[in-house]
Amino acid sequence: MGRWLARRRLLVLLVTLAALVVAVPFGSDVESRLSEGGITVPASESALADELLNTRFEGGSPHLVFIAAADKDINAVPVSSEGTALTKQLADEPGVVQAASYWTLGKAPTLRSKDGTTGLIMVRLAGDEDQVRKTAARIVPEVVGDRGPLKVTATGVTAVRMEIEKRSEEDLTKAELLSGPLVLIILLLVFGSVVAASTPLAVGILAVIGSFVILRLLDMVVQVSVFSVNITTALGLGLAIDYSLFIVTRYREELARGRTVHEAIAQSVRTAGRTVLFSALTVAVSLSAMLVFPMYHLRSFAYSGIAVVILAALGSVIILPALLAVLGHRIDSLNVRRLFRRNAKAAAAHTDREGFWHKLAMAVMRRPLPFALTVTAILVALGLPFLRAEFGDSDDRVLPASSPAHQGAQVLREEFDNREGSPLNVVLPDLSAQAQSTELAGYAEQLSTVPGITRVDALTGSYSEGRQVAPPEPASARFKADRGTWLSVVSDTEPYSERGMDLVDTIRAQPAPGTALVGGQAALLVDSKTTLADKLPWALGIIAVSTMVLLFLFTGSLLIPLKAIVLNLLSLTATFGAMVYIFQDGHLRWLVGDFTVTGMLDIDTPILMFCVAFGLSMDYEVFLLSRIKEEYHRTGDNISAVAWGLERTGRLVTAAAALVATVLLAFATSGLTPLKLLGVGLALAVIVDATLVRGILVPAFMRLAGRANWWAPRPLARLHQKIGLDD
Repeated sequence: MGRWLARRRLLVLLVTLAALVVAVPFGSDVESRLSEGGITVPASESALADELLNTRFEGGSPHLVFIAAADKDINAVPVSSEGTALTKQLADEPGVVQAASYWTLGKAPTLRSKDGTTGLIMVRLAGDEDQVRKTAARIVPEVVGDRGPLKVTATGVTAVRMEIEKRSEEDLTKAELLSGPLVLIILLLVFGSVVAASTPLAVGILAVIGSFVILRLLDMVVQVSVFSVNITTALGLGLAIDYSLFIVTRYREELARGRTVHEAIAQSVRTAGRTVLFSALTVAVSLSAMLVFPMYHLRSFAYSGIAVVILAALGSVIILPALLAVLGHRIDSLNVRRLFRRNAKAAAAHTDREGFWHKLAMAVMRRPLPFALTVTAILVALGLPFLRAEFGDSDDRVLPASSPAHQGAQVLREEFDNREGSPLNVVLPDLSAQAQSTELAGYAEQLSTVPGITRVDALTGSYSEGRQVAPPEPASARFKADRGTWLSVVSDTEPYSERGMDLVDTIRAQPAPGTALVGGQAALLVDSKTTLADKLPWALGIIAVSTMVLLFLFTGSLLIPLKAIVLNLLSLTATFGAMVYIFQDGHLRWLVGDFTVTGMLDIDTPILMFCVAFGLSMDYEVFLLSRIKEEYHRTGDNISAVAWGLERTGRLVTAAAALVATVLLAFATSGLTPLKLLGVGLALAVIVDATLVRGILVPAFMRLAGRANWWAPRPLARLHQKIGLDD
């Protein structure tokens, strides 16, 4: 394959250039076409309740909450007139199902601030998540700002998500601009040549552009979350550079040994290229575990991750060899190492000397047990904070404190007693007209006595503390449909909190006059946690079984795959402990950048981090094992194979980890807490894996296991001889 690509190098590069000309305009606007939702669990109780509210009742929780502040009492005539006019204007907007405010609901006290200078306008929009977002994007700029005696700001679920999406796009651009030059500098330090350093970067850019095209094509078939673009960029750039790094390094080694350009390419593709493809397969399988979760938000990360991994690998083993064939010996052009009197041959010859990594491996293997126990104890200790992890969902507090939507939500928390903008909705889809007139009032009164519930609005009126506080009003017609009805349950509880989730369970446990479906933000979180807990064992099983099978095919060993799983899990303990210590507890904010501490972690992020980090760990494991196995097959000496395998990959794995960590740490500059968490957590996982695990735990374990590293039961050994991946 390498020789074929070298002979047809111009054809390969011309086809690549033609594909690039088509791909750039086609994939450049992918973010504007992808969906913004996907966090709900399809077919769950909360999702069904919200769907019924949207389609049958055209009601439910408000998408937008406009905070209208005045310099004086909001009951003053000019203020009241402007508030009423603004509410009517919003109600008449296309795509608005309902708009109600303090002034149009009989001056409801719950919609007035404690100091009496601020009123709320609640707006419900029509359509699915994308339609709601488009309507909100149109009306919010028209409303916010100074409106006569009122100053209007926007918050609410949709306003928050719009700001998150906008910030995500801006932060992604900032991260790319920051990481690009740093990556090039690291590549220059590794290769010493401007030309050699540029080739992996070129493959990385091609992988990212190609993945944007695939995401847009996928969006024509399935829903894809816009937030998958972030992980696409980080993984695409990081992995493509990693894979190209190994192939270019092997190519330069082969040239230094006296091979011709075509022979060097053939040998590089046969060895490093083969390992790259296998490594990409292990990463893709780890990411595919997210496909077991029904929320398309998580599934989108699998789509984008698998796509970019495959493209990174194919770019490294197809496009890069053709590029190397064109460059030939000019791969070392513009060599900055000449300033230090070093050349490519000296660098290549360095791999045949006992360098730092060889000496480290030998030192560890002389006392493997103390080293293994010490590092294991450190990693376990760093991971202990994760035992007290609390999980919630993303709300306005993931935004920077300067965000208008965040500031507006803080006003709601501080100046208003109830959570009017995030009620729970109880849908009674099959309740007959007779039951509505005889049983509904009793059910609403019963719910109003539940601790934490301040008011229940129903077709029959409003109820608080077991009594009716307001008779039915004309506005209550919004609770009607041809069949069934629903109740709006207002509480004084933060929806994304343990108390908020407990309230959902309490309401669901109440006896109801027929089928009762509980929806709302807190209910969505409860159903998400339940679903994730149910599906997580399947995801972990997929990762474990696929890792065992793939590494067995790669090595023919039964013990090495088990060792890889255990050590990869161990390398993640520090990452997950740091997640809690930093982002849940709020320590070290001076180091990672300021953010709002909520006492919880975003519920999706640990799953995404686990799948991505496990895949990256396997990436480095495969590259290390490929050289150890190559050396073991040549000498039959386990100790020598481990030491020389680490020597020949240690510098490269460290460089690869530094490159990936640089790309990921750029996300720490984001103002969005989940992106900051993802960047810091994954960078830490990569650094720990490339240093403590690969440098100490792997040689210690392989020294303790000895020749058993390469053992397999006779039937499995025969199977590996038939279908294994040995040369």
